[in-house]
Amino acid sequence: MKKKINVVLHNVLLAVLAVIWLVPIVWLVVTSFSAYTGMNTSTFFPENWSINNYKNLLFSADTVSQFPNWFKNTFLIACATCVISSCFILMVAYATSCMRFKARKPLMNLGIILNLFPGVLPMIAVYFILRTFNLTNSHLGLVLVYSASSGLGYLIAKGFLDTVPASLREAAYLDGASEATTFWRVVMPMSRPIIVYTVISSFLVPWMDFVFSKMILNSGISSQWTVAIGLYNMLEKSLINTYFTQFCAGGVLVSIPISVLFIIMQKFYVEGITGGSVKG
Repeated sequence: MKKKINVVLHNVLLAVLAVIWLVPIVWLVVTSFSAYTGMNTSTFFPENWSINNYKNLLFSADTVSQFPNWFKNTFLIACATCVISSCFILMVAYATSCMRFKARKPLMNLGIILNLFPGVLPMIAVYFILRTFNLTNSHLGLVLVYSASSGLGYLIAKGFLDTVPASLREAAYLDGASEATTFWRVVMPMSRPIIVYTVISSFLVPWMDFVFSKMILNSGISSQWTVAIGLYNMLEKSLINTYFTQFCAGGVLVSIPISVLFIIMQKFYVEGITGGSVKG
C-alpha cells in the first residue's frame, strides 16, 4: 500500500511540474494566433484568432521586423559555428582519450578549471579584442567568439571515446595507418552518437545566444541582427503594443527547427550523453 501511495504521489508531482512547464509554452503558441497585436493578459486564450502574425513576420518585413533576414543570419552563424566547434571538440577529445603525451593531464585539468568560470566573464575583453581587429558588427567575429573556446567542452566526448576498444586503434597502427587515418576511418565511424550530440550542442549555442550577439552586433542595423536580438527589440516599450504577437509567432518559428532536429536525432543524442558519462 505504501509503495502505491509513493507511486501516486510521484506521478502527481510529475504532472504538476509538467503543467507548470507547459503553460508558458501553450500561452506563447495560442497568443501567436491572436488577432490582437499587443499583449493581452485578460484572457489565456485569444478572443479572436488570426494567422496574420505569421504572414506579417514572414512576408511583410518592415524597419522593425525583418525575421527572414534574422533567421538566415542566425542559421548561417549556427552552421559555421557547428562545423568548427564540432571539429575542435572531437579532435581535443581524441587527443586526450587516445593519445599519451607529457602535458596531457595538466591540459585536461586546466580545461576543467576554465570551464568553472562563467562564459560571460571575459566578454568585455573579447569585445575590445574584436574591435581592435575590426570584427565587431561582423558575423565572422561572432563565429570566432562561439568557436574559440569550444574545445574546452571535450569532456563528454572524451568519455565516449574512452569506450572505443584500444585494440581497434592498435590494429590500425599495425596496418600502417597514421593518427589522422585512425581518427577519421576507425574511431569516428564508431562514434556516431557522440558526433550527433556534439553537432546538436554546437548548433544550439549560437541559435539561442543573446548576450554575445547583442554585444558584438551593436551597430543598430537590424538587417544584420540574429533572431534573438530582433525578437528582443520587439519588446521595447514603444513597440510592444504593435509587435508582441509577432514576437510570440517568432518564438514559435524559432523553436520548430530545433524541435524537429531533436525528434529525429533523439536516439543518438541520448546515446551520446549516456555513453559519455561512462568514463571520465
